[in-house]
Amino acid sequence: MRSMTGFGAGDHPLGAGRLGVEIRALNHRFLDVRVRVARELGDLAGFVEQLARERMTRGRFEVTVRVDGIGLGLTTLDRERARSAYRSLCELRDEIAPGTEVPLSLLGAIPDLFVSSVEREIDKTKEATRLAFDRAVISLDEMREREGAALCADLAKRLDSVRELTSTVRVRAPDLLEEHRKRLRERTDRLRGTMDLQIDAGRLEAEVVLFAERVDISEELTRLLSHCEQFLALLDEKSCGRRLDFLLQEMVREANTAGAKSPDAQIAHAIVEMKAELERMREQVQNVE
Repeated sequence: MRSMTGFGAGDHPLGAGRLGVEIRALNHRFLDVRVRVARELGDLAGFVEQLARERMTRGRFEVTVRVDGIGLGLTTLDRERARSAYRSLCELRDEIAPGTEVPLSLLGAIPDLFVSSVEREIDKTKEATRLAFDRAVISLDEMREREGAALCADLAKRLDSVRELTSTVRVRAPDLLEEHRKRLRERTDRLRGTMDLQIDAGRLEAEVVLFAERVDISEELTRLLSHCEQFLALLDEKSCGRRLDFLLQEMVREANTAGAKSPDAQIAHAIVEMKAELERMREQVQNVE
């Protein structure tokens, strides 16, 4: 099991500097990747997002890429592009203002005349980015696995509590029939004492049977325990957050049904405790990948 939250960083040499990658992982129902790259690495944003989507599964990931130092070298002038631009300016001058000076400073306002080292060495830059990204993912996974182990221990402890409460309800449930039968007999005895009535014993038993059908929660408890076993088995898997969340929804549904069918105060108290524990588990599962 891994937590969805964590932080990882990695870097790799790039020219005379280093290219660094930082990844912050946050809770999210689906996969959401957000990339921020240094200005000189702007063309690599799509490449970095592809790397993230290939390695990540569930959660929101904020990936930051930066270059510390000179990197592959200083930005250089694309001389051929500059010559072409200057010739075009001179031709325009000859058309509208012959003899006017065309200052070289005008070239500074023309975009794309200066080529970044990344554009000239794109393969080296991508390789450095990939290696730095891999190291950041390793660092991130180590942190997420440590947090996941803590989450796993907490969920297992709370699951034991749910199972104990389910067993308590299961032991208590059969007593309801005998108590109901006892109450019916006490009422009929009081009626006989105050009124001259003949009450059919078979009618009383039929009433007990109807009551038993209304308050029978054996199926709900069986399904609840089955969900608990499946939940426990999933705790050993890495990417299990969605399945755990689904199981908890089903467990809450079974607990609600059992609570609604049972009129017993002791069972109702146990169900309330169980639902509170399940709600705490659902909050924790939101942090599981």
